[in-house]
Order: sequence, then structure tokens, then C-alpha cells
Amino acid sequence: MCLIILQLYSCKRDPSFDQPVTTADNISFSVPSGWPQPYYTFQNNTLTKSGFELGRKIFYDTRLSKDNTVSCGTCHQQYAAFANLDHEVSHGYNNLLGTRNAPPLFNLNWHTSFFWDGGVNNIENQPINPIQNPVEMAGDMNAIIAMMNADATYKNMFTAAFGTNEANSQRIFKALTQFMCMMISCNSKYDKHMHGDAGGEFTDQETRGLAVFRSNCAACHKEPLFSDFSYRNNGLQPTVVNDSGRAHITKDTADLYKFLVPSLRNLTYSRPYMHDGRFGSINDVLTHYTTGIYQSSTLDPLLKSGIKLTEQDKQDLMAFLKTLDDPAFLADARFSEALAK
Repeated sequence: MCLIILQLYSCKRDPSFDQPVTTADNISFSVPSGWPQPYYTFQNNTLTKSGFELGRKIFYDTRLSKDNTVSCGTCHQQYAAFANLDHEVSHGYNNLLGTRNAPPLFNLNWHTSFFWDGGVNNIENQPINPIQNPVEMAGDMNAIIAMMNADATYKNMFTAAFGTNEANSQRIFKALTQFMCMMISCNSKYDKHMHGDAGGEFTDQETRGLAVFRSNCAACHKEPLFSDFSYRNNGLQPTVVNDSGRAHITKDTADLYKFLVPSLRNLTYSRPYMHDGRFGSINDVLTHYTTGIYQSSTLDPLLKSGIKLTEQDKQDLMAFLKTLDDPAFLADARFSEALAK
């Protein structure tokens, strides 16, 4: 059954994931123990402290937007696991509204495609979409490049990151990728539990919840990333927006109303849920899966009869899902907007 809500050296865990980070100097990437190898490996985009810091500055720079008010960080807030807390859909340039919920950003190296419909298959190409989208940032890449080439701070940072002070779109996107691909969330209670680490001791209810999860949800939300990165119709009744989902990209009617299976990590911080943010609580989500499935021709076969959960199952499952929260990730100073000034 499925429950859809949304480099490389050894398997030694980065110590920065063991406690809230108090320094911003640790810029290195390793695959967490027991995790699969990532899809994005920084090949042809060597991760460096200078590149990461440049990406962080760009991520939080409102000058990327048409009216100098919206940055990437506006809709992707660190305290919300880089989602947009309590906003059903994105709020962009001139307070215009999009049609989809801004997803959280973490563990992006393992994604094979991006956006709810998978419209981009390389993270280095992803940023241009929100930057130029007329209801998000409404930015102009030529103007952005000109701004950076005229800015003394940016010129120094581009030199440090890439050897010369020239700003261009490729360098901008590579720096943003270095910053975003360092957003690794792997220090939850669940992770400690799986490694037998202190602080990972599950309560009886959390243990029962894990069993409920593995019996009903793990087919789509595959451990340890809690997504299989597929696109599925999870039984949401279309709204007046009539978002066609994956079919918007493939033009295949078999993909109507299919959306990315998002990770279940950090749900406490990243409400509301679903591609259009229609559910404000996990309880609402579980009610949908138990009694609210909308039947359609492209509904995922695993959900034809909904998910059978007792009230106790729901309570146990919600207790387990909280073990996927990673407060250290939210407190990691390396991603702080304050350091981007």
C-alpha cells in the first residue's frame, strides 16, 4: 500500500549530523551509513567551501526577483525544513499565488527529477524555473547576471569559487546546486534507532507505528529516504485548478493526476501537505487514505480500496512519523540566512 504525503567517500557519517551545528566551516559530503548511493555526485561540479558559500548567498538574495522582494529562501525556509510553512501554495512576485505547494528541500542528491511533475531531470537546471516563473520570482537571467558582475562582493566570491570573477548562468546554477545538495537530513530519532545510537530508543507506540508504516506505506515511501521518487495518483479529487500532474510533462493520459511521492521526513515542520497543500495536519492525510480516496482511471492500484487503519493504528503511525523529524537539520548554521548577508 502507499501513503503519499512529499559525495562520496566511505559511509562514515559526517559529525555535523550528530548535534546542532555551531560552526559553518564544515563543508564536505558523505553518504550516510546504510543509504544508497546518490544520483547526483558533484561530478563536474566539485564541492568547495567557496562554491557552497556563493550558493548560499544566491539562495537568499532577493535581487533575483523582479521587484527585489523574493528569494529562493522566501518559499524555502530553514525552520520549515526548507518548505513554506502554513502556505498551501507558493506566494511569489507581487504576492501572486502559484498552484502548487512549495516542497521541502533536503536529500536532493537522491532525486532523479524535480518538481511535483518531474519536469526537470537535473538539479543544476532546476533553479531557472522558479527564477523566471512569472508568479514566483519573475526574474530575468540577463539582469541577474549583470547585477552580479557589477557587485564587488559577488565578483570576489565568484573568483574564490571558480577562479575568475565572471558571473554566468552555469556558475550561478552550479553554486546553488552545491548549497542545496549539502542539505542532508539524516539525524532523526529514526536514524539513531536504525544505527543503535543513543537517543534512538523507540517507545512501544513508536515501535508499533513502524510496523504499521512498513505494512501500509513503505511500498511508496521506501526507507531510508522515505520515497521511491515515483509519480503516483494517490486519490486526491481534482480541484477547479485541475492540475494534470505528471501528464503536464509527458502528455500521456496514463499520467493524469500523478505527482511525485515526497519524503515523509520532517513532516512536523513542513505542513501543509500534498501537491496543493490541501491538508493541514497528518490526521487529515490519514483520513484521506482511509476514507477519502477518489476513484479515477489512473488511481494507483495500491489505493483502490484505500488503506485500512484502526484509530490505534493512526495514533501509532503518527507517533512513528514524528521520529523522522530532524531538529539538528533545522539548526544547522551552515544553511542560515544570517550567513548569506
